[in-house]
Amino acid sequence: MSLVPPDPAVGQMVGEDKPSVCTREHCFYAFDALYCALTSSEPISPNFPDEKYPLFVTWNTRSSRRAPRLRGCIGTFEAQPLHEGVAEYALISAFKDHRFRRIEEKELPTLECGISLLTDFEDASSYLDWTIGVHGISISFPHPSLIPASTPSTEPSSPFSSSPSLPRYSSKQSFSATYLPDVMPQQGWDRIEAVDSAIHKAGWDGRITEDLRRSIKLRRYQSSKCTVGWDEYVTWRLEQGSKI
Repeated sequence: MSLVPPDPAVGQMVGEDKPSVCTREHCFYAFDALYCALTSSEPISPNFPDEKYPLFVTWNTRSSRRAPRLRGCIGTFEAQPLHEGVAEYALISAFKDHRFRRIEEKELPTLECGISLLTDFEDASSYLDWTIGVHGISISFPHPSLIPASTPSTEPSSPFSSSPSLPRYSSKQSFSATYLPDVMPQQGWDRIEAVDSAIHKAGWDGRITEDLRRSIKLRRYQSSKCTVGWDEYVTWRLEQGSKI
């Protein structure tokens, strides 16, 4: 599949030469939910279909001196009605991402909002059965102490597995994590590096072995994404007859 840049009007499905299901209207609606929550303004009713999709809402800060920087990102793999889900997760990702402090009103002019609607979920045949630039990955695996040892592997090693550190004791019996499709190209990871990073993201602090990788259940999926900035949102809100 060829990779194509997003259409400025409607966005683009990752890895697909077809219009995406995600549009700028979804992003404007998410921005509106945040703006109104911070200012007690009246929200604008959505004018896109109330279909159901798993979704993620991402907030970044923009700067003329550097690439956009993550400010919050939370979503769900449970399909949500978009009118309710976009607004809800716009606020959850803005206010409840434990990695960041709550977004404040003074930050609004620096923000951009990205909406990812997730599609085409498939069970992968192995932890390597997915394509960078096309798929996101969702992994789950048991505690490594529960994994039986196997014969040595000829698979290439990863920088994440070279550390001699011992695992910390954990009461968790299983682990899970996900990366959206655009994360891997942004980070410059290959498939093993991405999977190993996801293993650590899931909460495993010990050494990553080939047995651990092979124990992974991996689901691959695609993402339809669109992004807008504050200035674009302001223009949209004014066009709807509402004030800023």
